[in-house]
Amino acid sequence: MPTRTTLTLDDDVRAKIEAEMRKSGKSFKETVNETLRLGLFSRHKVGASRPVKIKARDMGLKPGYNLDKTWDLIEEIEGPDYK
Repeated sequence: MPTRTTLTLDDDVRAKIEAEMRKSGKSFKETVNETLRLGLFSRHKVGASRPVKIKARDMGLKPGYNLDKTWDLIEEIEGPDYK
């Protein structure tokens, strides 16, 4: 059974809700409920709240190669007519 309540929204939240209402054509009630459902679901998804740990490791890149310039590296490996 639905519960009626008073909710005080911060200005930035109100603006985003109103923008979503304009975009979707849905009412304030529908937009707030949908947004709350999405937010609560994403917070309780399995693994969503666990921090990700990444171990860095040496890729064994040969001296002179720069991964920041990927297209230059591809051109050097594949030749100038690659694309």
